[in-house]
Amino acid sequence: MRIALKIDVDTLRGTLEGVPRLAALLSRLDINATFLFSLGPDHTGRALRRLLRPGFLKKVMRTSVAANYGLKTLAYGTLLPGPDIGLRGAAAMRAVRDAGFEVGIHTWDHVRWQDYVVRRGEEWTRRGMTQAAERFREIFGCRAKTIGAAGWQMNAHAFALEDEFGFDYASDTRGTHPFVPAIGGRRFRCPQLPTTLPTLDELVGRDGINIENAAEHIAAAAAPNDTGCHVFTLHAELEGMAYLGLFERVLREWQARSYALGSMRELFDTLDIPTLPVHEVVRAKVPGRAGDLAVQQHAEAR
Repeated sequence: MRIALKIDVDTLRGTLEGVPRLAALLSRLDINATFLFSLGPDHTGRALRRLLRPGFLKKVMRTSVAANYGLKTLAYGTLLPGPDIGLRGAAAMRAVRDAGFEVGIHTWDHVRWQDYVVRRGEEWTRRGMTQAAERFREIFGCRAKTIGAAGWQMNAHAFALEDEFGFDYASDTRGTHPFVPAIGGRRFRCPQLPTTLPTLDELVGRDGINIENAAEHIAAAAAPNDTGCHVFTLHAELEGMAYLGLFERVLREWQARSYALGSMRELFDTLDIPTLPVHEVVRAKVPGRAGDLAVQQHAEAR
């Protein structure tokens, strides 16, 4: 059983504090992972506009957002100007790459992408993806080979641009197994390695699950399946900080079960890409997450 670890980095604080802690933990346990970075302004405070959306306030209360993200971060883009994550966090990002971890793009402006991409056109989408791609090259000296959308939010233009930009693979969706995406019958090239497991912030505070027993629940969710693989998404702002001990318990439980833990690249390298099934991407709800996400439809596209 193979589990790929995808680490989404949303904020400046997550980059400077959570990322080094996660890298240290993973190195100590001899586990690889993929870090996907937000590369532009940190406008986390603007996400609080979502408080009126169904389910969002409940999620904020369940996961103690203020305590985990910090009041300063929650003021970025509102009471405080949003700092440039790519400029201020470049050294921390390169340190992860130099430690042997795979690095890729999460987004340019996390809140802006998550809140607007579904309703925007090609020009808007291209601008944001180009900004992220150019900043990645400035920081790492090479093009990015992988990407994973902020908040699992996508539109058809973004899938087409992933093909145009030449990403080897992406992880923008929720689903059950690797696939080639299609929308409205239009098939794209860049394969998807969807997040298959619930995230810890989707579990904690629901159905009797808390910090003390969440490790057992998430470990059990990764039961062997027909595909032989899972993708687990975690966040530098949570598992890299308040949930660090919880995340270590999850990792040790998976190791005790002899699961192969590693990066998305390592999972990708095991796949026979020409034989991957083609599935439509639709918008659907995921338990514990507010709003609709980009989700792999189970019926295979024709």
